[in-house]
Amino acid sequence: MKLPPVDYEAPKTVSEALELLTEHQDEASMLAGGQSLIPLLALRLARPAVLIDINGLSELAGVSADDGWVRIGAMTREYVAEESALIADAVPLLAAALPLIGHEAIRSRGTVGGSLAHADPAAELPAVARALDAEFVVRSASGERVIPAADWFEGYLTTSRRVDELLVEVRVPAAGPGTGISFQEVARRHGDFAIVGLAVSLTISGGVIGDARLAFAGLSDVPVRAGDAEDLLAGERPSAELFEEAARRATEDLDPPADLHGSPEYRKKVATALVRRGLRAAVDNAGERQ
Repeated sequence: MKLPPVDYEAPKTVSEALELLTEHQDEASMLAGGQSLIPLLALRLARPAVLIDINGLSELAGVSADDGWVRIGAMTREYVAEESALIADAVPLLAAALPLIGHEAIRSRGTVGGSLAHADPAAELPAVARALDAEFVVRSASGERVIPAADWFEGYLTTSRRVDELLVEVRVPAAGPGTGISFQEVARRHGDFAIVGLAVSLTISGGVIGDARLAFAGLSDVPVRAGDAEDLLAGERPSAELFEEAARRATEDLDPPADLHGSPEYRKKVATALVRRGLRAAVDNAGERQ
């Protein structure tokens, strides 16, 4: 299907992009990798008056570490992040999730910032960002602000980014000693969006769980943290009984959507199984990383 008529702008600097956003406000859409936006345009589910192509803004790409944080430019291609030794070492949960995004052709064009700005609740990166308490740096003509992941995701394909703001960077805390991770998902086939996904990060010291983080994909209109299960796990020694109770607490209040791929009941059963599986895998991973 052909795209609808749309004006096209290709700024050469971030300042030019911000000027265009200030001018066009909610009539503009940002074109990064285009792996989500172009299908929406083709299906007439998005009808912007102006496309602002930011692929020329190389200053928004790259990965670096600073003061306990890993900084990922919004225009960093997913395959670049996937192959980054820094991310593999400092943010292993993100490294585990990246290969599950679509296929290689998708990741070669898709961007880390684009996925997180699109905010599909079934996607992998939103769940990772929510689990790790990532921060989102947005910039407008009037200045810059930092938005925590807990406040970034507001609803289905909706974030707290204002219409005149550009996502320029994502900051993720570097994993500490004794961190074990796991990213689990169930999908119809490799490359599909997850029917249910789960990001898990545990820190273990002296055989005791210190910090526990679990975030679901595909169970609501935003990625969901399992706070009750996290509280249960902290300060305990890993065991099958503990993980069984954590799985129960993580899913008891969930109200997943129904669609062609699964009923709410099916999604809750899958989520329960993924918690048990993910916690076991994270404990094993912590042992391997020590």
